Amino acid sequence: MNCPFCDMPSERIIRKNKYFYLVKDAYPVTEYHTLIISHGHEVVMDSMDEEEILELSKTIKDIKKQVLELDSTVTGFNIGINEGTDAGQTVMHFHCHVIPRRNDDTNDPRGGVRGVIPNKQRY
Repeated sequence: MNCPFCDMPSERIIRKNKYFYLVKDAYPVTEYHTLIISHGHEVVMDSMDEEEILELSKTIKDIKKQVLELDSTVTGFNIGINEGTDAGQTVMHFHCHVIPRRNDDTNDPRGGVRGVIPNKQRY
């Protein structure tokens, strides 16, 4: 198996906990775009137990807090998980995107993650 997340160079890892490690996204949408990556090669959240799900939630909160301390221009976050090829997943290893957002980083952010299908973003 050739998985870039299973073979992540240690120098890219910025933090670890029992179930996940964190890296800055290699192709960031915004500054401080962070990936939470499972230690195991799970493809979807359904393969995680409740303790792992709780740790994921805690890790998201921790990243948001850290980013807000580092950058006072951050005014929101997009948090996303792509599950499956048709949902845009390109690395079949569980990972969650935490993407900081700033006022005016796009002309009209309304609809947020609904923008994965652009003509459905506005409602």
